[in-house]
Parts: sequence; C-alpha cells; structure tokens
Amino acid sequence: MTAATLTIDLDAIARNWTLLDDSSDKATTTGAVVKANAYGLGVARVVQALQAAGVRIFFVAEAREGLAVRRACGDEAEIFVFSGHMAGDAPLLARANLIPLLNDAAQVARHFELLADHPFGIQLDTGMNRLGMERAEFLALRDDIMAAGPALIMSHLACADEPDHPQNAAQLHAFREMTDGLEVRRSLAATGGILLGPEYHFDVTRPGIGLYGGLPFADARPVVNLSLPVIQTREVRQGESVGYGADWRAERDSIVATLAAGYADGLIRAMGGRAMLWADDTPCPLVGRVSMDLLTVDVTDLDDIPASLDILCDLQTIDDLADMAGTIGYEILTGLGPRYKRVYKG
Repeated sequence: MTAATLTIDLDAIARNWTLLDDSSDKATTTGAVVKANAYGLGVARVVQALQAAGVRIFFVAEAREGLAVRRACGDEAEIFVFSGHMAGDAPLLARANLIPLLNDAAQVARHFELLADHPFGIQLDTGMNRLGMERAEFLALRDDIMAAGPALIMSHLACADEPDHPQNAAQLHAFREMTDGLEVRRSLAATGGILLGPEYHFDVTRPGIGLYGGLPFADARPVVNLSLPVIQTREVRQGESVGYGADWRAERDSIVATLAAGYADGLIRAMGGRAMLWADDTPCPLVGRVSMDLLTVDVTDLDDIPASLDILCDLQTIDDLADMAGTIGYEILTGLGPRYKRVYKG
C-alpha cells in the first residue's frame, strides 16, 4: 500500500511563533511547547526551526521528551518539564540539564534531596485542579522554595480559549495573590492566554497549539497538509452500498475512490459521512464508514481522478476536521499516525 504523505511546513511554525511573540508584551519572553513529539510533527525538526526563529525556552511533558529536545537544540536553551521531578528522573534531569516544574511537596523534597544544586521551577494550581501546588501547600513551603532560587513559577489557565469565561480572571487573581512580590520569573499564558492580553503575559509565555496552526489562534498559518493516495476507483450503481454496515447508498450512479488511510492513522471514525476530501479546490464527500486502513470518497463530479486527495489542507484545517469528528484540533494533530511519509518544507 502506498503511504499517505504528511507535509509539515516548518516555516509556517516559525512564522506562527513570531506572530505570537509579536502579540506578547514586549517585556515577555516567548517560549514554545514541544511536548508529544512536537504535537506529533517531529520534535527534532520542529525544535531546530523554532530555535532558528529565536526560541530559547522549551516546554515538554516528561523528562524523556526533554532529552530529545536537548539533543535537537544543544546546550543553549532552557527546557522545562511539566510533570516535575518524578521518581527515577534525577539522572536524566541532570544529564540533559532539564528543569522540572515541581508540583507538590513530595517533588520538592525529592528534588532538594537528590539534586540540591540543580535548577527547578514550581507549578501552582490556581483553579484547574490538575497539576501544581495549591495555595496552602505553596505558602507552607514558600520560604524554602524562594531561598533555593526557582527558575520559574507557572500556572495554567483552564478556559483561555473562551475569552469571556470568568475563570480566566479568577485564575489571574489567584496567581497574582500567590506570586506578587516574589523575585522570580512567572508564566501563566499558553496560546489562549497570550490572546487574552498583556495582563496574562508576565515574564514567559508558552504557546503550543497556536504554533501548529490550531485554534484559538485564528491568525495561525496552516502547518500540515495530508494527502491520501487513491488505491482504486469503482463504479457504484444507484442503490448500491459502500463500506461496513452498508451505511451509505448511492443516490445516483457514482464513482467511488478508495484511499489509503483510516482510523489506524488517526482519521477518527466519527468523521465518516461528514468530512470532505479535496482535489485542489473541489470538495469530494467522504462516504461510508472510516475503516482501519481505508476511506471511500465520492469522486463522481471530478473530470479526472487524481493520484491523491487531500484531507488536511488550506481549505480544511485540523479544526475543521475536528468539528466533523466531534473532537478538537489537538486530537487530530497528535493522532496523525506513524505510517505517513513525513515531508518537511522550509
């Protein structure tokens, strides 16, 4: 089976970072979140493109991801680890010079015992109830933490993609109450937080999904194009069905193309009957169920059947496809599977 081609525009990623950097307060340093293999797009190539654009601070989810970033960027950048200092992480944190964002008293104790002179940051919970120290825990440890000189104190907004949500202001207030007056760099805003305005920016911002072409950064340039090869075409007579469950029946004599990709490649089954494939600027409906390795597409209205059709392109972004699948652009992007032939532009 011929592999589908996932084209990744590194220049677009760098440009999106520059646009978000320009949107940040002038006193703010703009970092970049490259966790989950740079949202599935290939961490080494993405990190190098961002570093060339000016990024000097990267964020990852776990220490093993940080090692890959360190190998890609060399010794200059700071690399922060959201999950903090987990049991067994000390050798890797030290070897790759990673900065754990400590999430509770146990992590603080572990870090101070095993890596007393190694940089660290602190993550605070300001209302998301997911990661970070709550107010009382932080206040109990604050003097010891500040005496050790944290590299960063951060928190994360739960509703930044909804600008009018009252929790944004509540979390901003909580973050200020916990950190105002402390001599330390602070970070609250990811992509959505940057767009909320300068009061959310503090010293460091952490754009993620906006770098890769996703909402809520509506001005982002599309980053990925996914082109699926046509394996076979067939004539389907009016009334005949296509695919599992015979869910789709032709309302006219049709030509249906079978394409090489499916839910094993991250093309979610729920998009069946909703998504489009594109031949240049001509939409072709996805018909029948999405199966593990194959899609079926109505190409009756095309004058010529191309060798491939696009499911992600300028006319159908990750968020468009997510809407059709009842999910979010993050899931579409990070789910793009390993069978794709990845081609980098820029």
